[in-house]
Amino acid sequence: MKIVLFILFLMCSLYAENFDNYLKHFDYNERTEMKIKSLEAVELYKMGEVEFVDIRFKEEQAVWSFPFMKKIPLNELPNRLNELDKNKTIVTVCPHYDRAEIARLYLTLKGYKSRYLTDGLLGLAGYLRGDEAKEFIEETKKK
Repeated sequence: MKIVLFILFLMCSLYAENFDNYLKHFDYNERTEMKIKSLEAVELYKMGEVEFVDIRFKEEQAVWSFPFMKKIPLNELPNRLNELDKNKTIVTVCPHYDRAEIARLYLTLKGYKSRYLTDGLLGLAGYLRGDEAKEFIEETKKK
């Protein structure tokens, strides 16, 4: 039991150190780079540079979702990191952006390049409609 407690203490210390370093180096550039809007995210997705991750609860995903996104609820993210492509920017999404920012920070501290969708799934749904939806589907089917 003492060994388990020691390992837990050591892990917490390492994550705290990692977060401390992140905060010490946080600047205006990071503030800009951590965010992405639907238009830019969709264009980067078409080029194969980003991977969308819907971090909402399973119940929310069951009601409505985007078929091109990975569905990894926030509380499952630590156990499912192996499903993410470290060679792509991970764009975390939720209806607005609160949980997406939590996921983005977690992924950043884990060594992933990640951003959160500032206009959220609601903004993305508003952007991907009509002609934009048709063009998006056509372009992503080509790949």
